[in-house]
Amino acid sequence: MFEQIEGSRAVAKAVALCRPEVVCAYPISPQTHIVEALAEMVSSGVLSPCEFINVESEFAALSVAIGASATGARSYTATASQGLLYMAEAVFNAAGLGLPIVMTVANRALGAPINIWNDHSDAMALRDAGWIQLFAEDNQEAVDLHIQAFRLGEELSLPVMVCMDGFILTHAVERVDLPTQAQVDAYLPPYSPRQVLDPAEPVSIGAMVGPEAFMEVKYLAHAKQMEALRLIPQYAEEFRAIFGRPSGGLAHAYRTEEASTIVVAMGSVMGTIKDVIDEMREAGHAIGALGITLFRPFPTAAIVAALRGARRVVVLEKSLAVGLGGILATNVRMALAALPIDVYTVIAGLGGRAITKRSLHALFRRAEKNDLDSLTFLDLDERLVARQLAREKERRKSGPVAENLLRDVGVIAARNY
Repeated sequence: MFEQIEGSRAVAKAVALCRPEVVCAYPISPQTHIVEALAEMVSSGVLSPCEFINVESEFAALSVAIGASATGARSYTATASQGLLYMAEAVFNAAGLGLPIVMTVANRALGAPINIWNDHSDAMALRDAGWIQLFAEDNQEAVDLHIQAFRLGEELSLPVMVCMDGFILTHAVERVDLPTQAQVDAYLPPYSPRQVLDPAEPVSIGAMVGPEAFMEVKYLAHAKQMEALRLIPQYAEEFRAIFGRPSGGLAHAYRTEEASTIVVAMGSVMGTIKDVIDEMREAGHAIGALGITLFRPFPTAAIVAALRGARRVVVLEKSLAVGLGGILATNVRMALAALPIDVYTVIAGLGGRAITKRSLHALFRRAEKNDLDSLTFLDLDERLVARQLAREKERRKSGPVAENLLRDVGVIAARNY
């Protein structure tokens, strides 16, 4: 049934339809509306049986989810940004213990400096913690990916992180096709855990493992992630059959036929990229795009198959590995290492900076002429950067960088420093 609804509340309704038995969370923008809506449903009895647990921190939220999952309860939580970092130890523990927790990450920049707007720094910081990571392009896909996440995580006994762009998606009100309970029940079987703490059949979950078996434990976690590469397309097809729309999968090609330039990205920016691709195609440019849905495990074979016909690939990403460059681009470049394809890294949208059609048009035209550096920062204010570097060269006590830049772009920007 179609409904005009905020992204966060649409996700909350989708999670509720998956019949979680424990929901625990600590509020942090921009994910708060998700767990607020779930709390309302638990309190009113709409979501029952389910226990909503108020906790004192993000670390506690995931710790409670770990305990609940270990006892056989379908468990869910949500977080963002600094909250994800605060629960980092538990993030690794959930994966290492093989517990199929589903967690929404409403992607938001990491401090310092403090910034509450969207980029992908938070999820990228924990990309190798052992969780499956799915990225939603729009709110419809965010709804659909959560339903698929429970199915996938419980089959593999692995936790799944569903990433949706903070504010851009979480707070956007748009038309979403919300499934029925019957559809979700037909797709998602009752939770049957592969491991459970049961006094009648005592086991240890989280036993200490020494050098004699630690590598094998890690290898098996890797093997499960590789198994996800097989299951995800299968589950996406089953989803299409039941819900009547395509959603999920490994990656989505857009107008890549006969494209000499292909743009690769994740998340909501794909909408703007597609608009620009359409306009450039109408003007005769051989350009397409590839939206990546699954980031971990990295779908190397699917990436190679989608990009092998391109002459150049432009990877546009909302995260930065300081001292290296692109995170997504590094993975794409590794996948294409055996092919004669130029790969350009473009860092964009950090801290919520707008990624405009005008900027993308200029960027893609430069790419077609091979006029990009290997690493480009889209719409970087080079004068602002130069001013700070000169300030630091002029005197040692140059002051905090963030405060200096705020002065430079603020009401006293005309002063000399």
